[in-house]
Amino acid sequence: MKAVVFNKNGLQLVDDYPRPKPKEGEALLRVALAGICGTDLEILEGYKGFEGVMGHEFCGVIEEIKKEGLNEYIDEDNTQLEVGARVVGEINCRCGSCSNCLRGLKSHCLKRTTIGINGRDGCMTEYVALPLENLHPVPDPVSDEEAVFAEPLAAAFEITEQLHIRPSDRVLVLGDGTLGILSASILNLTQADVVLAGKYPEKLDLAKGQKVRTILLEDLLRQKEINEQSFDLVVEATGSLDGFELARRLVRSRGTVVLKSTVLGKTDLSLTPLVLDELTVVGSRCGPFAPALRALEKKVIEVKPLISGIYKYDQAFDAFELCRKSTSLKVLLDFC
Repeated sequence: MKAVVFNKNGLQLVDDYPRPKPKEGEALLRVALAGICGTDLEILEGYKGFEGVMGHEFCGVIEEIKKEGLNEYIDEDNTQLEVGARVVGEINCRCGSCSNCLRGLKSHCLKRTTIGINGRDGCMTEYVALPLENLHPVPDPVSDEEAVFAEPLAAAFEITEQLHIRPSDRVLVLGDGTLGILSASILNLTQADVVLAGKYPEKLDLAKGQKVRTILLEDLLRQKEINEQSFDLVVEATGSLDGFELARRLVRSRGTVVLKSTVLGKTDLSLTPLVLDELTVVGSRCGPFAPALRALEKKVIEVKPLISGIYKYDQAFDAFELCRKSTSLKVLLDFC
């Protein structure tokens, strides 16, 4: 099969990569579309030391189910999956027996593999195998282009899973990339006073289309009020090493900073301000797919405007090059 592979020789297009064979309890999926995100770019710089098929955002169709010879599967939520169903998939594959799995923390499995990131081939290919429990059917009104956003949209919903956000809260989202815009859009649904700060007017205009209040970061930093610790909650989604320090400066005493970025590299960090201001710091990554798919189905969140380009497999190098541009948002690879 055709696959976008990263190894010691760099990014490569491999036309004869071995097709995966699903294990018991897994499904073989025919990938329709795969998304490129910031984590994929970090992998090209050495993140997690990953080698293999890249990618963890996708929409595909079930081609085979390996579950005691059956051609359908009904999970614990009574969701039916069958051959021919369009699906998206959670990226963390659990062992099922470690202490975290037994506590119900499957995305924190101590032995987990993560597609396209850690120990498991990803989805930038024609076929991928995933556990059936990771799969979610795509509602008919949701297009393939929209469904690819299920994974990053679920990551945005994770913030509301972790925190109680009050309508009276002042919330700042730092970073106008795809995850920043999605996070601001979801937080805006809570009726809190949400503002998205970023560097690029054209990206902020897309957030305005979601009725999110926006401000250029340079304008925000000129305001005198930033010295007064203005926000109850700051979400750091810049993808930069200095994003956390900025978030700490802008959050109020006893406020909360949510870290959405996985940044390759190290930074000097003084913990004293966290103690003195009694701040809460929350790491936040993967999230629930069900509300993400409902939001897409009900068109609560419009994601198509965030697509910067769709490329065929043999144009993958061009796709990654576009993704590296500061004005780019979501770039998709078409494997149909």
